[in-house]
Amino acid sequence: MRIAISATGKEIDSQVDPRFGRAQYILIVDQDDSIVEAIDNSQNVNARGGAGIQTAKMLADRKVELLISGHCGPNAFTTLKAAGIKVVTEQSGTVKEALARLKGSEVTFADQPDVEGHW
Repeated sequence: MRIAISATGKEIDSQVDPRFGRAQYILIVDQDDSIVEAIDNSQNVNARGGAGIQTAKMLADRKVELLISGHCGPNAFTTLKAAGIKVVTEQSGTVKEALARLKGSEVTFADQPDVEGHW
């Protein structure tokens, strides 16, 4: 399974970024918690609008199956859902800790966005 995690840095010990569309980095990991790709998301951090949609499309293009983030807005959530990507929100701590919670079934899959849109 390919898992994307919004992060403040490029390493497994980086903090989960509370933002999705404007996260500093998106880490894509495999089922062994190995980082497959660390994506610099600066183009969307500074976007005037549509950051969540663009970041969600980027994940769909990379065949991601699950997103872990602090929060996810309505436009991004709709795009992720349309792509068949499951979403886990309300995560904090390190990327490593968030993955451990996922493996321990200590997360809840979101059925709707958990924040309002910004634009």
